[in-house]
Amino acid sequence: MSQQVLVIGAGPAGTRCAVRSAERGARVTLCSAEAALPYDRVALSALLAGEKTLPDLITHDLAALQAQGIAFRPATRITALDRAAKRAVTARGERIAYDRVVIATGSRAIRLPVPGAELPGVLTYRTLDDVRAMLRAARGGGSAVVVGGGLLGLEAAAGLAQRGMRVTVLHPVEWPMERQLDSGAGGFLARRLGQKGIRFAMPSQLAAIEGETRVSGVVLADGKRIAAEIVVMAVGIRPDTALAAASGLAIGRGIQADAGMRSSDPAILAIGECVEVEGRTIGLVAPALEQAEIAAATLAGAAARYAARADSAVLKVSGTAVWSAGEIAGEGVTLRDEEEDRYRRLFLREDRLVGAVLYGDVSDSGFYLNLIASRRPIGRARAALALGPAFAPELA
Repeated sequence: MSQQVLVIGAGPAGTRCAVRSAERGARVTLCSAEAALPYDRVALSALLAGEKTLPDLITHDLAALQAQGIAFRPATRITALDRAAKRAVTARGERIAYDRVVIATGSRAIRLPVPGAELPGVLTYRTLDDVRAMLRAARGGGSAVVVGGGLLGLEAAAGLAQRGMRVTVLHPVEWPMERQLDSGAGGFLARRLGQKGIRFAMPSQLAAIEGETRVSGVVLADGKRIAAEIVVMAVGIRPDTALAAASGLAIGRGIQADAGMRSSDPAILAIGECVEVEGRTIGLVAPALEQAEIAAATLAGAAARYAARADSAVLKVSGTAVWSAGEIAGEGVTLRDEEEDRYRRLFLREDRLVGAVLYGDVSDSGFYLNLIASRRPIGRARAALALGPAFAPELA
């Protein structure tokens, strides 16, 4: 008989692994702690902004999963793995048999431990239920404070502003998305979002959330108060390793796994944001899907290996494209065009491109990523490098 594979987590990585494993002949059960069908988490911002509806986000309906031979179990949270008996235990006490397990539990949103953090009206932004809560809160308009100026925070701010709320973003650095953007690109982005009615308090630190029965506002470290009916925490994510830790698996920053996505128990694999491979965790969909493919191959007995690549991401923040890759620090070449709302900064070391930031026009991202990965000398093309491959044909 084919092996029974249990996939825990129906996000993009877990669903991809379930589908690929079923295609290879495994009997697959896919469990999700959420009550929803598998959906596109990247598109949650479009749902929040009213650009898409929930059916637009569904990636696999029940009929499609069943046709692929996948037994889908929504609202089924796995609380323990009995590794000796090869049984998974659900929150309702059911036991699910398996031959191999793939843990794809993703990550959890971080909630800052400040006074008032547990008040009604303090939300996080990670799941479909989070977006539904924000949509309910936004029906009456009013004011919102978003804590965190990273990608998720800006998406939340843009969506709530689109829904008619007055939004202020608190961020501890002088420009948003500092992990992906330098100060120049961050400044361009903040101005663009400011034109859409989003206010920024940067740098600022949240000291407390005020309110008696629900949120009424926030207090900053400098004593300033900002009124708000809701506060959205978007300050980062943490790999969800609770199940793996309770099951006795090796844990570092995430569930420790080898290049074949095997955990410290060869019968248990781990993929996506919950996993750590060679000391690195991930936070983007593309590498998570690659890990899902590797895990499915490993389950089928193939000698597949996951290899981390230079970090890069094409992102859209409220309709504006940004892209970054490599090391975003040090000496660089800059192109600024405020009239066209375009910005580029390329970071060089020892005559090689080590990082790049593009804002507005990201069409040349592949060219720059290839230069970062290949470590080719730039030579005389340095002066024209920011103009793209058409002006540096010797590097294209």
